[in-house]
Amino acid sequence: MTIIRVTAVALSAFLATPVVVAGSPTRTAATPDMPCPAVKPAVPPPAGASPPPVGAADRAVGGAALATTGLAIPVGAPTAPAVTATSWLVADLDSGAVLGGCGPHELRTPASVQKMLLAAALMPRLDPAQMVEVTRADLQDLDPASSLMGVVEGGRYSIESLWLGLLLKSGNDAANVLARVGGAAAGRPGGVQAMNNEAHRLRANQTHAATPSGLDGPGQYTSAYDLALIARATYAREDFRRYIATRVAQIAGDAGTPGFAITHDNTLLDHYPGTLGGKTGFTDLARQTYVGVAERNGRRLAVTLLGAETAPLGSLGEAGALLDWGFALSPGASVGRLVTPGEKTDDHAAAAGEGEHHGQAGDRSLLSFPAVLGLGAAAALAVVLLAAPRWRRAMRQAADRTAQSERSAADPSPSEP
Repeated sequence: MTIIRVTAVALSAFLATPVVVAGSPTRTAATPDMPCPAVKPAVPPPAGASPPPVGAADRAVGGAALATTGLAIPVGAPTAPAVTATSWLVADLDSGAVLGGCGPHELRTPASVQKMLLAAALMPRLDPAQMVEVTRADLQDLDPASSLMGVVEGGRYSIESLWLGLLLKSGNDAANVLARVGGAAAGRPGGVQAMNNEAHRLRANQTHAATPSGLDGPGQYTSAYDLALIARATYAREDFRRYIATRVAQIAGDAGTPGFAITHDNTLLDHYPGTLGGKTGFTDLARQTYVGVAERNGRRLAVTLLGAETAPLGSLGEAGALLDWGFALSPGASVGRLVTPGEKTDDHAAAAGEGEHHGQAGDRSLLSFPAVLGLGAAAALAVVLLAAPRWRRAMRQAADRTAQSERSAADPSPSEP
């Protein structure tokens, strides 16, 4: 009986132990973010308004390791290069693996790399052979000193020519025309709304467009992670890949409008081996920005960076250094992944691991395997303990019957007449 009582006490203690539920991680002590290797710019950038904070659920998109304002690189990976960019990311464009990043979900001003979102939103809906006429409204709000393709009021150009002007010369004029045509009855605002709808579809949660060109606008932000999602969407299109890799294009004129040639502006084409194309950007507020893709040994890596300075390397030099670092990593190395539109994810559960719970992620949780196994063993033990007294009585009765039978066999009773 002593053994039974001890076992019962142990069972009671086990059943009183809290059960850990899979999918609802216990809160752990916060660890400080690892600083990103950085180069202090020779000339401090102008001060700007601080961007709004990013929510925990949005930080968790792509993996918990990316929910940092600092550095995220694989365990055992070589040190990432020091750059002036305030945020960056390197990802495998085909597998979607994120190889590393610095503040990957932090809000930053995009400048002209925002034009890639315009392409992602409107290329599927615009006929490249369509001819469109440039209006005064397309040009009247543009600084003549800004990046322009060179279209003129009243001129007629094909949609394909406008895409080339957008991507090769970073034409703000081309962006306005494309957004107006793509916005249909809603005009340019409709084109901008299509950009924001596309960002939402791609799950680029930190991205909001206020202008089609990337010129600074109220509340216009993106992130290094979001730019990688946008790059993956655009590079999946054959027409985009062809446009972005074009070095020189001849823009045909129309009745009374002279044609002209444009050349690709400031990318790593012909300067970094394997470059498939890239898009630069700059405003006083955004500083230098860049999105590019390069291929080496069958791997296509995308690099995105925001907030870089001209010296010592500039955005192009820093992009090359980050690509070199990414290509040197093992193909299986990663700290997260690029999500895809419409996929089922458990980002809220990942955010709960940071100490916050969102929605009903906990309601979908199941008991962990060790807990189920332990409860099963406890139940079996309880059944054994409850059945033990009856089992011992049955054994004694069987033994008594056997002894009685043996005595009867040794001293048989008289035979019947």
